[in-house]
Amino acid sequence: MAKFSIDLKTGSLAQSPNEIIVGIDLGTTNSLVAYVNEGVPVAVRDQKNKLTLVPSIVHFDEHGDVSVGQEAHKSLVSDPDNTIYSVKRLMGKSYNDLKSVDGHFGYQILDDGTENLVKINVRGKFYTPIELSALILKSLKSNAEAELERTISKAVITVPAYFNDAQRQATRDAGKLAGLDVLRIINEPTAASLAYGLGAADAQTIAVYDLGGGTFDISILQIQDGIFEVLSTNGDTFLGGDDFDRALVEHWISTYDLSENPEYQSKSALQALRLLAEKAKKQLSSNDFFEEQFQGNLFQVSKADFENLIAPFIIRTINCCKQALTDAKMTIADIQHIVMVGGSTRVPFVKMKVGEFFGKPVHDSLDPDEVVALGAAIQADVLAGNQKDVLLLDITPLSLGIETVGGLMDTIIPRNTKVPAKVGRQYTTSVDGQKNLKIAVYQGERDLVEHNRKLGEFILRGIPPMPAGLPKIEVHFIINADGIMKVKAKELRSGLEQAIEIKPTYGISEEEMAIMLLDSIKNAQSDMGVRALLEARNEANHILHSIEKFVAQHQDLLSEQELADTLQLQAELKTATAGTDKDKINQAIHSLNEYTAPMAHRAMDKVVLEAMKGQKV
Repeated sequence: MAKFSIDLKTGSLAQSPNEIIVGIDLGTTNSLVAYVNEGVPVAVRDQKNKLTLVPSIVHFDEHGDVSVGQEAHKSLVSDPDNTIYSVKRLMGKSYNDLKSVDGHFGYQILDDGTENLVKINVRGKFYTPIELSALILKSLKSNAEAELERTISKAVITVPAYFNDAQRQATRDAGKLAGLDVLRIINEPTAASLAYGLGAADAQTIAVYDLGGGTFDISILQIQDGIFEVLSTNGDTFLGGDDFDRALVEHWISTYDLSENPEYQSKSALQALRLLAEKAKKQLSSNDFFEEQFQGNLFQVSKADFENLIAPFIIRTINCCKQALTDAKMTIADIQHIVMVGGSTRVPFVKMKVGEFFGKPVHDSLDPDEVVALGAAIQADVLAGNQKDVLLLDITPLSLGIETVGGLMDTIIPRNTKVPAKVGRQYTTSVDGQKNLKIAVYQGERDLVEHNRKLGEFILRGIPPMPAGLPKIEVHFIINADGIMKVKAKELRSGLEQAIEIKPTYGISEEEMAIMLLDSIKNAQSDMGVRALLEARNEANHILHSIEKFVAQHQDLLSEQELADTLQLQAELKTATAGTDKDKINQAIHSLNEYTAPMAHRAMDKVVLEAMKGQKV
């Protein structure tokens, strides 16, 4: 088979030979930057040749100063409200996605009552996961610049293979905000396969098992003649070593009856207990028993008990492995190598169970903390024009489609379709004389769109009036090499055409960003401020409309005091919305939602009771 050079996509800036473009593993627990030095990928290290893993933690002190990494880690216990960790788990998520696990975080996540993406309240200011991730990326950028003694402006950043479109967009924007031109977003398992498989003489089929601090991926890949092809991927963006820690914390709380003990009710105490669990997890990788005095109690756990606690999580990963094999139309016998990636694969029980499932020893010769960053560095070197014999084929991890009559999901691009990809399908109108057609785009595997994630929508306007069924509207989905999507629609009889880029739900569109590419890198902070203000105003206007409608429909359910307080909070939100302080707007949103939530529940109960009148259960 002939070898290929990678196809640089339109819109990428021209690269000069030998330019250093870094690869970045933006992890849930730790992050790392790497680059290629004289053809060999290496991770950034400090002057003592120590790996510069940066804990993915950000702390804001009372003076507004920000620390990242090891310095921020020191504040996890002493100042948990203002120390943000596991921010990767929040990327591209709405509050509704997280409300069941909100209590697992030491900091406050804003519930604005909408499907908008989450914000974190820190000392009265509201930050998006994008802004927080950008602070971590800035630290990584600084580390690389210190070692290389040159300015770094371009990067390849990795994401879990199961990240959806919103999460990939968020990661790209975080890079821009950190002052980086993000040339590619690539899947973490794919990056790992690059690090392990580059230069392999024989064709190989590999399973990449990637269990990090907060996310899990399993990918089935074929590597041949320098071509890396992802056949299938599966996983869970909310499963990882953090869950091992939490399971042990809950075990201790139950075993030692700590739920009513006031010493363990504060966020600081719970955070300290979580760190103790993390310490136990690490020690049990090489010991059969852990015990340590903590706040007057002797905390103990055996290796066997720990393995029983985490077994359900390992079973979940094995189930994902089974599905990935099914999707790739392969059996366990077809897999030649199992590559272990991610810090959580250091747990011996994980390696054992994965080896038992695949029926062969796992490969863990490369440091699981380094391997993803090293693979990203190889891809970055390819984009820099320094390697000509590598082709990277990736896939879209979730199906993409549109809503049709009755709320059905019509899949246009099935999951595991290779990207870049362009797929079209024809539709028509359902009403005589229909002039406009709304196209709502969804991502997911369920048959009804209400169970999938909405990515965006647009309206094809000006369709010539025709009887229903006569217009022919062709819809094209185009996914670029980053797995990010654009949509085009054309009415074939009239030639009416519209090209739309799906707007990220959190702000500025990719089209606007492309136009301002250079300026956005120079002025990223101010751009993000404008975006955050517009987002806050949009959310506020939506909530104000909802509250006005709610009061008009359910005034009989409210006491005079509740009505007065609601109107007062509504007025405060209107005033804040007219201003330019996005934190005041977000705080007013939070206050109004928090106060009216019990009333909304009463109204819902009333509606249900009325609907059930005369019905037999």
